[in-house]
Amino acid sequence: MLNENIKAIRKSKGLSQEELGIKLNVVRQTISKWEQGLSVPDSDMLISISEALETPVSTLLGETVIEPEADDLKAISEKLEIINLQLAQRKTTRRKVLHWLLISLCVTIVIISAVLIVLNSPYLGWDYHDAETAVAVAALHAFEWLFVRLAPIILIGAIVGIFLTRKKV
Repeated sequence: MLNENIKAIRKSKGLSQEELGIKLNVVRQTISKWEQGLSVPDSDMLISISEALETPVSTLLGETVIEPEADDLKAISEKLEIINLQLAQRKTTRRKVLHWLLISLCVTIVIISAVLIVLNSPYLGWDYHDAETAVAVAALHAFEWLFVRLAPIILIGAIVGIFLTRKKV
């Protein structure tokens, strides 16, 4: 069982629950719940656990069997290999989606900046005696004020994110 395997492998590596928790960025109680079978780590965390314990995911998921038959072991191995491939594919897909979302964010910021530059704040010359115009101009001014201050920070963060999520060759 997964809970028994996590505990046995952690102890064989000489790690306490606290030390494993630090490696995985979770609290000790989370490790304890996994080992007691009260909860189960998600697929991404399962990959992180396997990396922290330097053990294949298939070993973590495999049941402790004293003498498995060769055919049973081969079938389990094939199933676990498929699971590993699916987990890796899901992680790659998430990375790609995040990468393209960050690119879209950068493009959107550049387009909005260009529009604001071209408009050159035309609302400054508007007549504020009309209540509806005054509200619209105030809202546009508030948006521009916030955008000009936050866009550079968001743009830098998005560019850094694009480089961090790019495909590593």
